[in-house]
Amino acid sequence: MSSTLESKEHKALRAAVAALGQKYGREYLARIAQEGGHPDELWADAARLGYLGVSIPEEYGGGGGGIVELSLVLEELGAAGCPLLMMVVSPAICGTVIARFGTEAQKRAWLPGLADGTRTMAFGITEPDAGSNSHRITTTARRDGDEWILTGRKVFISGVDIADATLIVGRTEDAKTGSLKPCLFIVPRDAPGFGRSVIDMELQAAEKQFELTLDEVRLPADALVGDEDAGLLQLFAGLNPERIMTAAFAIGMGRHALAKAVDYARTRQVWKQPIGAHQAIAHPLAAAHIDLELARLMMQKAAHLYDTGDDLGAGEAANMAKYAAAEACVKAVDQSVHTLGGNGLTREYGLASLITASRVSRIAPVSREMILNFVSHQTLGLPKSY
Repeated sequence: MSSTLESKEHKALRAAVAALGQKYGREYLARIAQEGGHPDELWADAARLGYLGVSIPEEYGGGGGGIVELSLVLEELGAAGCPLLMMVVSPAICGTVIARFGTEAQKRAWLPGLADGTRTMAFGITEPDAGSNSHRITTTARRDGDEWILTGRKVFISGVDIADATLIVGRTEDAKTGSLKPCLFIVPRDAPGFGRSVIDMELQAAEKQFELTLDEVRLPADALVGDEDAGLLQLFAGLNPERIMTAAFAIGMGRHALAKAVDYARTRQVWKQPIGAHQAIAHPLAAAHIDLELARLMMQKAAHLYDTGDDLGAGEAANMAKYAAAEACVKAVDQSVHTLGGNGLTREYGLASLITASRVSRIAPVSREMILNFVSHQTLGLPKSY
């Protein structure tokens, strides 16, 4: 049970991050999003306290922990109403991939900055015509002497405007077979031919979504992360933490909504006792709490498996955790809004915007249907339909 029971250190970390979250809260993040800004103050504080770098190796300025600790940080910030989406991307995906597969020069160039928050990275995999089918990625990289030339498009890439570089998933041609294989490249934000445009989203968030164009982007040989022949392994080394962190994001959001609903149900009185005394109100909230706790257990299992090097086991558990957390989050938000009635749709209580936000965890970074495909094929051994 050691993988699912938290140590004293983890409990202390939870309490410390929760205190930071309470200092900012949902109102701060909503204001920043409305103003079109970025949560720079919260990011800087989280970095100064060592929370952004908890999973980065100590020799590069990090805390030497793992995804267990990083997911805990994001969950608690979410529970306080101020989750940082770029934590999913910058330290969790990019930091992990570079720490595991980068050259010594790449580690020294990027990891200290990712740990102390002075540098951020975005991650570009999704394409307009590929969706969840990574085999249809058309962004290609070809050699030109000692350099690489990247051409392609990406969509729904978070935070490119504030990122110093984007870790781009491209495909190179295998000299032996002629088939394309995935590879990861560090593309600086000011690279010639690297363009971006904002995607107009209904969802109001501090982190903007972008479409990227790579028009003959020329990169040095050392822009390639890791071994050209191990791209798929490296790719999933980043995608599993992404799923775990998305679960943390969703669980934190669900907890935040549920806490507001519980507080309201304790004090709101229409008849003789608070509405929370009625089982029609109380039981759905209790069920939502149970679902969030169960999702957290799977998230902790996935993070533990990943941190102990079990990539195969972590892949299965990370997908399950992301699925469970997304479903629990949507149900918790829905029930919380319903508990408040008309007040649940007012700006004062801040729950209405979560109706849209909670759906994101069902869609990104992989849809729940693709997770069900994964489990039915990989876990249950059922035949593929595609």
